[in-house]
Amino acid sequence: MFAIIRTGGKQYKVKVNDIIKIEKLGTEKGAFVSLDHVLLINDGKKNLLGSPQVEGATVQAEVLDHIKDEKIIVFKKKRRQNYRRKKGHRQIQTIIKISGIYTDGKAPSLSDAGKAAADKVKKTPGKKKAEKAAPEKKAASKKVAEKKTAAKKETAAKKSSKKPVEKKTPATKKTETKKKPASKSKA
Repeated sequence: MFAIIRTGGKQYKVKVNDIIKIEKLGTEKGAFVSLDHVLLINDGKKNLLGSPQVEGATVQAEVLDHIKDEKIIVFKKKRRQNYRRKKGHRQIQTIIKISGIYTDGKAPSLSDAGKAAADKVKKTPGKKKAEKAAPEKKAASKKVAEKKTAAKKETAAKKSSKKPVEKKTPATKKTETKKKPASKSKA
């Protein structure tokens, strides 16, 4: 099953669990959004085509993150006029995950969808094991760092206990330059 939706002036073909980048939405990270501009729904057998939208159809999505897109370079030039302007721009995008496609107004309320997503997170037992393992790794790295600093201090102490070696310089012959007597000018 897929749907074609319109948001931010663009159209997207989406399925359940798809992750897409769309124009910025004014919602918080982790919130659920209902996209009502559904242009077409295909359930595998038939198409529901809207004119311009399918009545009562909605696509529900979860906001994962807000990011800046790649830089777009805007370059203006007028030939033979020595006119050149170069500017860059990064558009803000919203990353969403499609959680459901609903027809005939059967979409659950946004608060129910948020509770369902929270229940999924609570039921995953693998995350607890990962959270417990992470602090142990950090503690081990601190011990290694302490050992390294102790080793550096010991080597510094050994170096300072040694007496500095004085270099013997070869004796240089002192040559005296004879000064010429200042010539007396007869004036």
